[in-house]
Order: sequence, then C-alpha cells, then structure tokens
Amino acid sequence: LSRDKLQLGSRLDMSGEKSGNSLGNNAACANASLVSVSSDYEGVATRHTPLDLVDLARQIQEANQFVRATATNKLQVVLDQMRALQKKAHNILEDAARDKQLHEVACNFVKRPGQTYHLYKKSSGEMFLSMLSKEDWGQSLKHEYCGSYYLGLDHSWIPTSELEHKTNDLVAIEELLSNNNVMKQLEHTS
Repeated sequence: LSRDKLQLGSRLDMSGEKSGNSLGNNAACANASLVSVSSDYEGVATRHTPLDLVDLARQIQEANQFVRATATNKLQVVLDQMRALQKKAHNILEDAARDKQLHEVACNFVKRPGQTYHLYKKSSGEMFLSMLSKEDWGQSLKHEYCGSYYLGLDHSWIPTSELEHKTNDLVAIEELLSNNNVMKQLEHTS
C-alpha cells in the first residue's frame, strides 16, 4: 500500500462523519485497508499475512455474536414486560367480570361505597348480598357463605381478604404523591 493510502486510512472516520457519508456509501472506505499497518521497532511498515484477515474475520464474528446476545437480552426484557402486561390485563378483565356479577346480585338495600357486604348462595342456587356477616348470622345461617367484599369508592368490589394489601398499596402511593420532589417531577414531565 502506498503511504498516501495509509494516511487516508488512518484519517478516515469510520462513521463517515468527516465525509458526510454513511459507512456503506463512503467511497474512501474502498481505499482503506482492512487491517491496520503496524511498524516494527525501526518504524518500517511490516507486511501482513492472510492470518491477519482471519483474525479480523474472527473479531467481526465475535462482535456480531455480542450484538446478537445484547439484542436478545433486551428483547427478553421486553417480552417479559409484555407477558406481565398481558397477565395484568387478564386480571383486570377477571375483576371487571366479578364486579359486574356482584353489582347484579340480588339485594334488598342500597349499596353504599365504603361498606363491606357478604355474598351468600341459597339452596336454589340464587346468590344474594347481605349486610350481615357469617358471624352475625351465627347458628341461624341457612345459606352457603361465598365471601365478603368491600365496595370501593370507584364502585369496584375488593375481596376483604385482599383489602389490607390494597390499603397498604394506597397508603404507599399517597406517601409518594405527597412527597414534593415526586410531584415536581410529575409536573415537569407533563
């Protein structure tokens, strides 16, 4: 290789930044050497062997494997998030179906948000809501107890077994929102 071509190769920005062209369209890339020219201790350019090209090919192959592995890992994260969202959507649909059924269950009173109601099943299979808990009925309970539900302010039904967990979540969310730094960050992003 001539000295001019070597200098061009060393000055060449492989991103194409100096020439304004992309790597694939850069005409100067055709004149650049695939392997760099090294010097021995006296500054004289040494010749390269075919093994240098093999080493270069191996480096490219390794780089491609790393790029593929990185992309695979990132896509795995996205796939996991998609599965989590799909599960969350499924849970939301199940909760909505349960809420609809509970709103349609027979009861002889006006349901008020913020109260707990108890679901029973008659021997005929008919379901009904009651203000009386299983303990309130005591020995006179003739119906099958099916669960207790809290009617939320948004008219969603929360099983009382999940109520403490939901309450803890709401308290934690309220603490986050009451923190001035969080509110300022939310204001700046919107």
